[in-house]
Amino acid sequence: MGGGDREGQQRMVDEAAAALGSGAHVMVQAGTGTGKSIGYLVPVLTACATQGRRALVTTATLALQRQILVKDAPAVVDAVEAECGVRPEVALLKGWNNYVCLHRVSGGYPETGTLFDAAEAPGGGSGAEAPATDLGREVMRVREWAASTDTGDRDDLVPGVSDRAWRQVSVTKRECLGRACPVADECFAQRARDRASEADLVVSNHSMLGIQSMGALDLFPDIDAVVVDEAHELASRVRDQASCEVSQPLVQRVARSARAHAKVDTAALDTAGAALGAAIAGLDDGLLLDRPHRLGTATAALDAAVRDALTQVEGSSADQASKLLAKGALDELSGAMDAWSRPPEQSITWASRPAPSARDATERLIIAPLDVAAGIGTVALGARPAVLTSATLALGGSFDALARETGLMVSGVPWHGVDVGSPFDAASQGILYTAAHLPVPGRNGPEPQALEELVALAEASRGGVLALFSSWRGAQAGAEALRGETDLEVLLQGEETTSALVARFRDRRDSCLVGTLSLWQGVDVQGPSCRLVAIDRIPFPRPDDPVARARAIDAERHGLSGFRAVSLSHAALLMAQGAGRLLRSREDRGMVAVLDPRLVTKGYGSFIRHSMPAMWPTTDPAVARASLERLADALDG
Repeated sequence: MGGGDREGQQRMVDEAAAALGSGAHVMVQAGTGTGKSIGYLVPVLTACATQGRRALVTTATLALQRQILVKDAPAVVDAVEAECGVRPEVALLKGWNNYVCLHRVSGGYPETGTLFDAAEAPGGGSGAEAPATDLGREVMRVREWAASTDTGDRDDLVPGVSDRAWRQVSVTKRECLGRACPVADECFAQRARDRASEADLVVSNHSMLGIQSMGALDLFPDIDAVVVDEAHELASRVRDQASCEVSQPLVQRVARSARAHAKVDTAALDTAGAALGAAIAGLDDGLLLDRPHRLGTATAALDAAVRDALTQVEGSSADQASKLLAKGALDELSGAMDAWSRPPEQSITWASRPAPSARDATERLIIAPLDVAAGIGTVALGARPAVLTSATLALGGSFDALARETGLMVSGVPWHGVDVGSPFDAASQGILYTAAHLPVPGRNGPEPQALEELVALAEASRGGVLALFSSWRGAQAGAEALRGETDLEVLLQGEETTSALVARFRDRRDSCLVGTLSLWQGVDVQGPSCRLVAIDRIPFPRPDDPVARARAIDAERHGLSGFRAVSLSHAALLMAQGAGRLLRSREDRGMVAVLDPRLVTKGYGSFIRHSMPAMWPTTDPAVARASLERLADALDG
């Protein structure tokens, strides 16, 4: 298969093979460059070929999913076939709306009269007028692609289209007509499921595993082993997937669909929706520590109205396809009401009121499960052998925090954690500089002294700066300072697509890329283009973050420290991920600069530092600037 020896990767192969053999669960922390996917694919695909096992791999990002499918799995499959004489099959499985809907894109799906933006009738011939808008042109391009693609997978459409355009050509599982669809036998989403049901290894994502873990559907039957890559993201992705929201506009949209498709009398729905909207409007923004009587009355009325509407659909004289569409719309509200019916102590419920300037100013009630660990541990993983891996699993030197979040503590299966190390020598390749002389960051964006420090470090480095901020306000202030005080090229997240900005940052050695939390985990730039990673503050959750606050209250209820169990673990994980942007190869050199003195002045700072790569530490600004200048001189020389 090529490549050099990697001790950490071999240890990972051994750990994964041992877990498969014993039925245990194992957490494997493996630093960047270890080759994690090969480390688990080798034992897993070998077991598939030699023992007839079926396995599942889930990831948090599309980039890793594609790497596994296009690069790593084919290489391992070839090696396993050469060694064992059996060629295991690998298949991809995504959510329903990731595949183009042939019925909808052809114009046959109900309520798609504006699909082609009135530029071409759905059945128009070659002489039809060209689309008049960007949306129309995008949809027409997808239509042409749908006639030639083998997969219908959105990620195979290059270049891609906007989310708005994709919504015009895809359907959710609730909207799907199933066997009532005239092109059901050609359905891309169903074909993907059929391939997955026959494959030896299924590659999917954390959200799909979340559906499984919450007991909604059995998406992965007959799976004998589970691998969770990017496992540090698992709990949050599962919680996000299981969250429901309800609002007056949502009730209105569902009512319109029920009326249009099944002639349902929606008077009760309309009345309940208005009452719900009024109840939400009277709530304070943020976590609900109790459920006001007015809100309880409104949700009870809505629940009854939804049940009545579903009964009407069952007795409707509409055709089967129309009834399926009406029921699918109503099921969205029914799911939210089911979530609301959970005991309050098992839920996180909050009101969301966007800023008046936001494009969508809808007031919403959001309901999320408080505990996702039980479902992950007992359903998604269960008694099957499991490998959970990431570059950041041991927070403060212990696997316990993430083991608790990912259900290993309640699975009933023996588990252990192992750190197989990193192929990099962090202490000789990188410096961790903490600006201990700066004031503690406030909540209103970076202090002037912190911006001055950032500018001084960027000038010493002469570019190659990835500046990570914990807020959008901070990122804007950082970009403004760099643009105003240096001659460096400054790329600000949001001014172009993130992928385009990262590509420019990679190609232009002395530029600066400034952004917020999505860049803390999503940037992989090897070489001198990223030689200084600046972090503005320790990213504790905001005090008014409803999920963090509810989880902290629950931790206190169970005798744990809410700060350590939730806020500190969250911050340590992100600090480890952010610092991990610096060293992406054995040749990389540079500095992580933390503009928050609490990393060395507070007692909890040591917990965070032990979660980060073990770089050479300093708090001396003169040493930091001199080191960056020497690195820049070496590059220019």
